[in-house]
Amino acid sequence: MPLEPPVSPQLARSAKELPEGPGWRYEPKWDGFRTIAFKRGPDVRLQSRNGRPLNRYFPEVVEQVAALPHEGIVLDGEMIVVVDGVQEFDLLSQRIHPAASRVERLARETPAALVAFDLLELDDEQLLDLPYDERRARLEGAISGPVQLTPMTADPRAARQWLTGASEGVVAKQGGEPYRPGERAGMLKIKRVRTADVVVSAFRFGKEEGTVGSLILGLYDDAGNLREVGHTSGFSARQKRELVALLEPYRTYERGSGEPSRWKSEEELVWEGLRPELVCEVAFDHITGQRIRHGAKLLRWRPDKRPEECRIEQLRA
Repeated sequence: MPLEPPVSPQLARSAKELPEGPGWRYEPKWDGFRTIAFKRGPDVRLQSRNGRPLNRYFPEVVEQVAALPHEGIVLDGEMIVVVDGVQEFDLLSQRIHPAASRVERLARETPAALVAFDLLELDDEQLLDLPYDERRARLEGAISGPVQLTPMTADPRAARQWLTGASEGVVAKQGGEPYRPGERAGMLKIKRVRTADVVVSAFRFGKEEGTVGSLILGLYDDAGNLREVGHTSGFSARQKRELVALLEPYRTYERGSGEPSRWKSEEELVWEGLRPELVCEVAFDHITGQRIRHGAKLLRWRPDKRPEECRIEQLRA
């Protein structure tokens, strides 16, 4: 029977190192919206990772899938927006908006594209039980522009290029494995980890009295302004206490509050100002616009580095 939406995509487990050995295949990791695309004749349905319809937000991608030559096809892929060679997740997120006029304008200004990396059905034939290598071969024969085909290599040395530059990382798949909807099996994701030297511009106290919960990070832009780019937290109990004494000489006693959040109380959003003199090195994975999307990890303090050297270009390095 043909597949019907919603279909749960196969998921990947996180890994720190690229797996090697017979049977492993490697693809670049994309920074977008996971999408299952269904085409039945002229009818196209785009489904998000959690089963929600996406057609109204990405009319240009509906047209891309409709242009495929097959009457019936189901693809697993990623919806992305690329500007000047950089994947811009924030531009993609702006498309999830109730105003049709806004969606239409953004579709013209920063169009999205579908990158296909698996084939689940072709001409009413389900392919879930086929090994990845066979599905990949069928996918290569089925895809034509404007839908893009993700690159793939069996050479781990070649795959390491996707752990550098503007890439997001690697997805490693076992060539002999079937497609398992909703399961974390047969796939690993290895994120590209980046580092930056940043200025500690403020901090937030922790929930426990006498502790620091998070450090607010900044970088200087071309105009010489210190811009907030993210935060780092996840400290040990000992670090949380030690940070209070370390930060005290730099406190300005200026206070403010962040944007309202349904996840945090008003008290948790209050920040305490610091003179922009402390520099530390942090590690992070994804960025959104000119911000670190998830919390960064504190690696070390950099007393040898001047704050003015901490430039926002590091986020795109």
